[in-house]
Amino acid sequence: MQVKIAPSILAADFARLGEEVRTVEAAGADLIHVDVMDGHFVPNLSMGPVVVEALRRVTRLPLDVHLMIEDPAKYMGAFIEAGAHHITFHVETVEEPAALAADLHARGLGAGLSLNPETPVDRVLDLIPHFDMILVMTVHPGFGGQSFLGENLEKARRIRERESRSGLRLDVEVDGGIDTRTVSLARSAGCNVFVAGNSIFRSSDPKEALRALRTVAQKADWKFPEACASRGE
Repeated sequence: MQVKIAPSILAADFARLGEEVRTVEAAGADLIHVDVMDGHFVPNLSMGPVVVEALRRVTRLPLDVHLMIEDPAKYMGAFIEAGAHHITFHVETVEEPAALAADLHARGLGAGLSLNPETPVDRVLDLIPHFDMILVMTVHPGFGGQSFLGENLEKARRIRERESRSGLRLDVEVDGGIDTRTVSLARSAGCNVFVAGNSIFRSSDPKEALRALRTVAQKADWKFPEACASRGE
């Protein structure tokens, strides 16, 4: 799968948000990641549809909206109207994830499903056919700048193995602590979409930081086929 870099605006300078987004777009970003937090599902508040609407005016890149909220179905429409291209919600918050994904696809949007570090990967494996992306959190959602929880990469390997057996095409996204060291680990586990905030926007040269992430990810050895073979799959 194609390597994609998704700068997270949670780490951007909001006083210069348009300029920051244009900078990473010029550097070759594939999409813009928008973290939405409600102060309930995660212990923090962030941006709403008005920010997505503003972003839509300053970039042509797809807007990857990550709803870390208790009731994604209630607010999904507002983000669609604001200009989201892809919406990811959490398996922990929805009783019927497949139905919500079908609604998003019917509206012409991409649908992603995320799981927190403490959530077993088995919660999402049977849902893979209904989604075009699974997001593996490698930090506890709510705040940027946390340490990378590498043990969660085993979930990405399991997801890729299930995808391989089913013949599906799926993006596996990783979010949390991604830099030039951890991006290689995540790629080797089968991830191909990399959300990066601090390592891009808070670097001295965001353009070069983004390019370095892509270079390292593209050079990393994707090891999941060997993992499948070792299990006789």
